[in-house]
Amino acid sequence: MTKKQKKTLYRILLAAVLFIVLQLLRPEGPLGLVLYLVPYFVIGWDVLWKAVRNIKNGQVFDENFLMAIATVGALAMGEYAEAVGVMLFYQVGELFQSVAVSRSRQSISDLMDIRPDYANIERDGQLEQVDPEEVSVGDVIVVKPGERVPLDGTVAEGSSTLDTAALTGESIPRDVAEGEDVISGCVNLTGVLRVRVTKPFGESTVTKILDLVENSSSKKAKAENFITRFARYYTPSVVFAALALAFVPPLLGMGPVSMWLRRALVFLVVSCPCALVISIPLSFFGGIGGASRQGVLVKGGNYLEALAKAGIIVFDKTGTLTRGTFAVSEVSPVGMDWAQLLEIAALAEHWSGHPISRSIRDAAPAGLDAGRVADVQEVAGHGVKAVVDGREVLAGNAKLMASAGIRTPESAASGTTVHVAVDGTYAGYIAVADQVKEGAAQALKDLKEAGVRRTVMLTGDAPQAAQAVAERLGLDEVHAGLLPADKVDRVEELLGGKRPGEQLVFVGDGINDAPVLSRADIGVAMGALGSDAAIEAADIVLMHDDLTKLPVAVRIARKTLRIVHQNIVLALGIKFLVLALSAFGYANMWMAVFADVGVAVLAILNAGRMLNAK
Repeated sequence: MTKKQKKTLYRILLAAVLFIVLQLLRPEGPLGLVLYLVPYFVIGWDVLWKAVRNIKNGQVFDENFLMAIATVGALAMGEYAEAVGVMLFYQVGELFQSVAVSRSRQSISDLMDIRPDYANIERDGQLEQVDPEEVSVGDVIVVKPGERVPLDGTVAEGSSTLDTAALTGESIPRDVAEGEDVISGCVNLTGVLRVRVTKPFGESTVTKILDLVENSSSKKAKAENFITRFARYYTPSVVFAALALAFVPPLLGMGPVSMWLRRALVFLVVSCPCALVISIPLSFFGGIGGASRQGVLVKGGNYLEALAKAGIIVFDKTGTLTRGTFAVSEVSPVGMDWAQLLEIAALAEHWSGHPISRSIRDAAPAGLDAGRVADVQEVAGHGVKAVVDGREVLAGNAKLMASAGIRTPESAASGTTVHVAVDGTYAGYIAVADQVKEGAAQALKDLKEAGVRRTVMLTGDAPQAAQAVAERLGLDEVHAGLLPADKVDRVEELLGGKRPGEQLVFVGDGINDAPVLSRADIGVAMGALGSDAAIEAADIVLMHDDLTKLPVAVRIARKTLRIVHQNIVLALGIKFLVLALSAFGYANMWMAVFADVGVAVLAILNAGRMLNAK
């Protein structure tokens, strides 16, 4: 709990103890009023203050005003216990709602980690760290291994491997050499790079991503709080109805003012929206709690309400639908068997630290003798050259083969293709692809059964690899080769094609997904392995990276909404009935208490069913 929430809890406990003691003592008369005013002000002073402050600001009719006027009316009627009890129930509900939201909204502010703190500029033979905003276009900066590229530019000198996962979401590092472009936010893994800056910091890729998150957050669709919306009409209606009930009948000669004033005050006590004020937040709190036990963190009741209306679900690929780890998916030999091709390639790749090389080594038989390999040469961005068992072996992309005058066939394999040549003769290729997550296909099937109309995949990966994953999982639509800004544009298009009342959900895991997570109606982040930036930008987090929990969350959200609707019908139905009875003098204070506190208890018990959500 926050410090403010703890103070509220202490006030509730103190007021509850005083309330119980007074109920046992049953003081009456002026002494009773004075004694009951102590717990009343302990628990309700802030509600009264908010009501007064809102009246001063022109916002007269809200739940604070109705709570204030109803409880003050109860005090005026001598129903001191009712006044304290109603205020106590109200504050408990408010605390539940506050705790539910704040616990779910853990502050994960690591998005700023992609913003570089400095740039290295060489001056008088020494490297000097300066603010990236001080670097001008055309300046040459030095990026050492392990450092983040601070500004967009072109490699002026050196070659290296860059980790681009923070920007593209793809796990395979990118090899860069002299003359190639690099973008800010990437991490330099191996060699020293000298980069000529092509864009000022304010126009760099990192700055654009941060701006996208900020700007798209301001356009985020938020579900309005039902109580506030309802109180706009309900509160003024019952207040004016109570005033009319108190003074119109006596003017018409239908009885003394005291009788009708008492009926009007009963009317006001009955009209207090405790059942709604408490049970609706508790229903969402129960849904949030039930979802959390399933490994789904929901950051607020409004997101649970929106998830219940999910009609379009958009997925990132790497780390969301796929593992983000690579393995050999196909071996196609020419002039030898597949085991021999795999062994030769694994030996040639033995000393390389590239993820593709590791994947090939993992697929080969264990215990290969590294002494069979000599004269290893890694060609940045192309592959490796090595001598294996006295034969020259090339293993890499089509560019490496072309440089040696070796023709490569067209490959229909998904993922990355590693071509192999032995002594100048093409020997076949090995395809390495990202692995589809276990349960992804089942999750998509369950979402369709749950009523999701359309499933879409957006990825920065190559179209061929993306299409293969989409076909395997049965996605309705796929868009590949996208940068972060492109993903936002695609989501904007999908938002424009929504049906009335339908919500768009985006599921992603990388920093590059943060702008889209913020722009979608509901953003869902993969929590266990996902980036902190994505978790911060998202509204819902799958804490165990288990995609099968997404349809579970949808079902929980829909059950929560059903319970909310049940409580609304229950509360309003009984209230309107007792309101009518009180207007004709058939309802006393005990009936008013039941219509208020009793219905609230029933609604709370109904809302509590969400705590056991399966």
